[in-house]
Amino acid sequence: MPLRKQDKSVGKSPEEGRRSPCPVACALDLFGDKWTLLVIRDLVLGRNRFKDFVASPEGIPTNILSDRLERLQQGGLVEQVPAVEGGKRMAYALTEKGNSLAPILRSIRDWGLKWEPGTSANLGRPNFTPLRPPSTQ
Repeated sequence: MPLRKQDKSVGKSPEEGRRSPCPVACALDLFGDKWTLLVIRDLVLGRNRFKDFVASPEGIPTNILSDRLERLQQGGLVEQVPAVEGGKRMAYALTEKGNSLAPILRSIRDWGLKWEPGTSANLGRPNFTPLRPPSTQ
């Protein structure tokens, strides 16, 4: 993803800011860098605060995290919501568009478990919530 200073899509419609009409390229423009899918993964797993994302084992730098959260908001995948415990603090939540990535994350997780030796789906966390398919009820 280009740095914000170089981002020529600012202030343009989504169609004008795309490098091509290819849906794969457009999707990668939203979440195809080293960090963004990990932030989405954490949101799917129920983490929703800036400090939760920083605490993930991958160690995302705070300046990059801020940028990715902003990009996800601009892309309509994430929204800011009041934190559950109230106060002035804000949290993040996936939108319907963002939640629709859960099956893709499950597929990537399953691929990694099958093909990358030594991987684990629980990230060493006792309160791990597995990625579950949406309820069919």
